[in-house]
Amino acid sequence: MRKRTLFRLAAGTAVAGAATLAYASLVERNMFTLRRYDVPVLPTDAEPLRVLHLSDLHMMPNQQRKQDWVASLAALDPDLVVVTGDNMAHPDAVPGVLRALQPLLDLPGAFVFGSNDYTGPVWKNPFTYFLPDREYSEGVPLPYEELRDVFTGAGWADLNNARTTLKAGGREIELVGVDDPHVERDDYDAVAGPIGSGSALAIALSHSPEPVVLDRMAADGFGLLLAGHTHGGQVCVPGYGALVTNCGLPRSMARGLHRWPGSDSWLHVSAGLGTHPTAPVRFACPPEASVLTLIPR
Repeated sequence: MRKRTLFRLAAGTAVAGAATLAYASLVERNMFTLRRYDVPVLPTDAEPLRVLHLSDLHMMPNQQRKQDWVASLAALDPDLVVVTGDNMAHPDAVPGVLRALQPLLDLPGAFVFGSNDYTGPVWKNPFTYFLPDREYSEGVPLPYEELRDVFTGAGWADLNNARTTLKAGGREIELVGVDDPHVERDDYDAVAGPIGSGSALAIALSHSPEPVVLDRMAADGFGLLLAGHTHGGQVCVPGYGALVTNCGLPRSMARGLHRWPGSDSWLHVSAGLGTHPTAPVRFACPPEASVLTLIPR
């Protein structure tokens, strides 16, 4: 009787595990979700401004469902589009990325890159994400120059270790960004400094939300910090949240809107729209884009 009970328990566990894996790989990773947040960063009496934040497309060829959903976001008519990197997961991904983003390229925009814009992902043991000091492995080179040229040709601001101003929603926005700090491509020293005395809105971008970078951006007066990279944890436990963030953030800040500690700045971390191609699953963490409505403080 005991052996029969153990067998039934093992069989039930196996069936439940298989069902969960099927759901995570076939259903939830395609449940594209639009999040909406109000962010109080504007001066009193300022008109609201809407920012569409996209991140971590990790585009593979023939991901038409994802492309169609992202393209449909143009109907929201945001004032500003921000893309925080990891657009590609394959050398032939550029056409798919551009098919997704083409309807948005007519709008004001800004971007930074992540490591998976420069080199493709490689297989890794998922349990290594729990290790504090993992060695980064580079995959095949990706055509980031082609993607960058299309973005900048459309008038989007390249904020990879750069700083500029951009007009959107009828106002000037001060912008700064760094290349991906997760793989030590960042150089905030090259762009650091307090925001202009007349800046009514200042936004900072980084693919990976590394606290050492965000602290400096907030100290310089950038009121809205935008990042991706974490995938929101990608596989989460209901009621517990993300197991890992793959960066220096605490688990509680793996996705969503948070006040950055010790400052008046707000951080929004996108859970992203894609997955690592060798781990194409999401659980309790659907792919997302976010509309941030910036409102008076």
